[in-house]
This record gives sequence, C-alpha cells and structure tokens, in this order.
Amino acid sequence: MSGNKWHKLKYNLQEAKNQGKDTLLTFGGAYSNHIYAVAAAGKIFNYKSIGIIRGEEHLPLNPTLSFAKDNGMKIYYLDRTAYREKNLPKIIYELQKKFGDFYLLPEGGTNDFAVKGCSEIISKINIDFDYICCPCGTGGTLAGLISGLNGNKFALGFAVLKGASFLKENVQSLLQNSNGNSLKKWDINLDYHFGGYARTDSVLLDFVNRFTSHTKIPTEPIYTGKMLFGIYDLASKGFFKEGSQIIALHTGGLQGLKGLSERRKL
Repeated sequence: MSGNKWHKLKYNLQEAKNQGKDTLLTFGGAYSNHIYAVAAAGKIFNYKSIGIIRGEEHLPLNPTLSFAKDNGMKIYYLDRTAYREKNLPKIIYELQKKFGDFYLLPEGGTNDFAVKGCSEIISKINIDFDYICCPCGTGGTLAGLISGLNGNKFALGFAVLKGASFLKENVQSLLQNSNGNSLKKWDINLDYHFGGYARTDSVLLDFVNRFTSHTKIPTEPIYTGKMLFGIYDLASKGFFKEGSQIIALHTGGLQGLKGLSERRKL
C-alpha cells in the first residue's frame, strides 16, 4: 500500500469494520495501483477482497493481477460497456447477488473517507513550503491535501488523464462534503497528460529516466513522472515565484513499472 494508498484506505477499512463487513469490493483496470493496494490490504487486515476489472480476461495474468490473486483477491471481469455503468444501482445489485454483502470501495478509492485520510499527509511534512503538488487521477488525494492545508498554502494537481476538466468539479464536490468548500488556494493543471491515461512518449520517458538516474528516486511515468515533468516545465516558464519551496508528493505506483515493461515487449 505505497504512496497515497494507505491514506485513502485507512478510514475506509475502519468504516468496513464498523459496518461489520468482511469483504471489500472495488473496481479498476488491469494494471490498477488501487486494485493492487486493496488486495494487499485484504490480506494484511484479514478481509476477503474482490476486484472488478475493466475489460476481458487475458492469460497469463499480468504482474498486477497476479499479485492481487496471490493475496487472495477474487478477480471478476466486466466488459467495457457494463464497466462504464458500474456505479448504477442495477450493476451494484447484480454484484451483491453474485458475491453477497460487501463494503464498496469506488474506483481509485476516492470518497469522503479517502479525503480524510489524505488530509493527514500535510501533518507529516515537517519543512516549510509554498506549494504542494500531486498527480491527479480521481482527485481524492488533491482534495485531501487542500483540506489538510486549510487555506494556508497552495495545492496544485497535475491531471494524468486527457480532457480532465471534470476533475475540478470532483474536487470541489469532495471539498464541499468535507466542509472545505470555502478553500480556494488550489488548481489542477491539465497540460501534462501526454495523450491520456497510461499514455507516454519518448520525451516523458527520457525525463523520468534522467530524473531517476540523477536523484536515485524510483519514478513511474503514469502518475508521478507526469507531475514532475510539469513542475520542471512550469518552473522554467516562471510559473512559480522565484525562491518558492515546492513539495512534490510521490504517490507510489511503482508496481506498475513491471506491467509497463511487459506491455512494451508485446
């Protein structure tokens, strides 16, 4: 449960316990960091886990799904049409008929409990700063950071999806639910998605390789690499006031490097 995943899951696991649920069910793609983390959480905290995977089964299982299965997760596939409707009551009802009672975790793990957990990241940072940056897939981590800052610093998200202007509405809604609707010192940059989710190009990959080589910090190009590229590029364009202290939140996801390497061999 690397990076931001423990923070997203922490209070969800507590809520599952409070509700007397012994099974976690969630959604994700075949290379999902969230699926990987929920499977690990299930094993560590003695929950049954079910992963609803977008698309069709492909064997042998990729490294992400192999890990999930090895940690006790039951894998079930939804075709892409049905997957797009995964949040509809009729789909949830069918899953309940199939699997019985479960605690539902949304795709990516983002909900009010995740925001509460991610807000605690701020208290763990013991140096002064002007900006904190993070990659954005669903907006939950960013909403948590904004809530934790309580208007004292600026939070900047970097969307890893193409056409992700909807993320701003998602974050605003999450803040409203956590009584942070009045917090305004934040934004989401939409310019560094490199073609969309899980898309990369040679410029981004070269940057990630150089960054890792120079800093000795392992980095992946799906989330954190795009954020870091954006920070460096914005700094070169004078976006940040000179002398600003910038925190870059590494959200983990290094397990995805195995899957990325595998896909590049195909």
